[in-house]
Parts: sequence; structure tokens; C-alpha cells
Amino acid sequence: MNRRKLISASLGLCSLAATARLAAWGKPLMEDSKPHTLSGRALGTKVSLLALHADADKAQAALAEALAEVQAVDALLSLYRDDSQLSMLNRAGVLESPDARVLDVLRYAQDLSGRTQGAFDVTVQPLWLAFSKAKERGGLPTPAALREARALVDWRRLTVSDDVVRLQLPGMAVTLNGVAQGYAADRALAALRRHGIAHALIDAGEFDTLGRKPNGGPWVLGVRHPRDVDAPAARLAMDGRALATSGDYETFFTPDFRHHHIFDPAVGDSPTELASATVLARTALEADGLSTAFMVLGAERSLALAAMLPGVDALLIGKNGECWRSPGLPALTA
Repeated sequence: MNRRKLISASLGLCSLAATARLAAWGKPLMEDSKPHTLSGRALGTKVSLLALHADADKAQAALAEALAEVQAVDALLSLYRDDSQLSMLNRAGVLESPDARVLDVLRYAQDLSGRTQGAFDVTVQPLWLAFSKAKERGGLPTPAALREARALVDWRRLTVSDDVVRLQLPGMAVTLNGVAQGYAADRALAALRRHGIAHALIDAGEFDTLGRKPNGGPWVLGVRHPRDVDAPAARLAMDGRALATSGDYETFFTPDFRHHHIFDPAVGDSPTELASATVLARTALEADGLSTAFMVLGAERSLALAAMLPGVDALLIGKNGECWRSPGLPALTA
């Protein structure tokens, strides 16, 4: 399920919600450098990778390892694979000998939950299930069903150690859809770096960039307007940071976008102020998690938190069309 595919790359890497056109490449950054691409599927979306390199064999080897990293994250963290470690945790309530990558993501998630006072919470999966089941019946969850689901949501009841991950209440469940794509993008970027790739664009549902485009200019990403698929809300000249967007319209339970896949754990329903939150951060994992958290926190608290975090900027769009930008958000003016 492609829940949060809201932005497109300026090189047109098969994004499902394309919003920006290619600029002319112009003079190559390196005369003998050529673009090499590879794509596949993981984490409910099409993964598209592009690397610039003079040697095609080296580039393809790097891209293959990068894609393998993304698919390995999918194998561990997918809700839709019965054999994933996440599915095992949700079935049994306990996961022994967790993979180091699972621990990386869970520890970041727990840290973000603490920073946001629980606005970000990976244990909201019972709310997702309640709304999904109700939608199949053509409605919304009953108050009783919501109370039952909310009682199972509490990040503090998820314990994480090197040896075991445990859900303390029967019926609790975890979703990592708010961080898995970002983490996978970071793993892919690290693989490309190991192979000596200096210029690349990674689309794993969230975006990582490395170096620059072939003409020496920055990679450019277009941010879709949450209410107009044909009108980009912004085009951002990337500066080496990663980018992620969360929004209310990619997966929703009512046509007015009032009820959607992002939940405020404090109320057991979707937050009401923002339609989308786009975040730039030093890693795609951080951008991914913060974009979800900002949807819950709303504009004022999100901008205050962004100002406290090194390398973090945000573009927030309200349901009423109002926009907020943090001061360091890059912009493309030409």
C-alpha cells in the first residue's frame, strides 16, 4: 500500500504522483559520467534509484546492493509479510533475538515518541485496524471500538532491548510505516557510498540525495499540493538533506479527508489542522518520522520543535490552505 507517496523527483524516477518536470540536463557534471538506474518494489511502493558514474558495471553493482538493502528492510518491517519480524512481534507480542535493523528503527521511534510527548507512536496499529474494518462495512468505528483500540496504544508499553522486544498488553500491535521507508532510503544511500558513488538520487517512498545532478545543479524535488495533484506546492532545491512528506489524502477513510491513516494517539482519531507535512532532515529516517509527528503536533508545535533540531526544516500545509515554512527551507527560484 503506497500510503505516503506525495513528492516527485526532478529526474522523473517513476514517482506515482509526479508533480515536476525535468529541467534540461545541460553540460554534464563529469564529462564521462553517465546516469544509471535500477528499480524494484518494496515497502508498498516502487523503489527507484539513480546513480551517476563513469563505469556502468560499478554503478549497477552499487545500485543492486542499494536495492537489496531496501528489500531487506521490507522483509524485516513489512506488515504484509507473515514472515517479517514485525509480523512475528505483532502475532506473539514478543520478538526474541531481534535483527539489529529492527532495533535501529524501534529505538529511533521510541526516542521520537519521547521528544514529541507521544504524538508519534508506533503502537497505533490497533486504531488503523479499527478504522479499516469499519470502512469495509461502509462506516467509521463505533465509540466502543475506538475506546478498545485506544486502550492498546501506548509507546511506553513497548519495551526494546538487544535480546527481546515486547508488547506489554495483549492485543497491542506495532506499525513502522511512519519510519520504514526513510530508514530503507538511508540504508540504500550507505550502500551507494560504500561503492564510491558520489552523485545519486534515491526514491524509496522517501527521498535521499547525494551530490548533484549531471549539470552540476542541485537535485530538485517537487512537493505535491494536498488538494491539487497538478499544482506543486513547492519545488525544493536539495542541499544534501533527505526529504519526506506525510499527508491526509493518500489513504483516507472518509472522502473529506477528516479520517485518514495518521492518528493522534491522544484522541484516537486523525489530527485536524494539517493536510500535509514535508520535512527535510539529515537522514531520511528522521525526516520520515518527523513528517508523521508534525501532522499530529500541528503547525505551531511542529515549527517550534523543528527550530530545536539541527538540520530540520518543514513545509506545512493546513486543511484550509494556509502554509507555514521554517526559515531554512530551501527554495528553487529559477
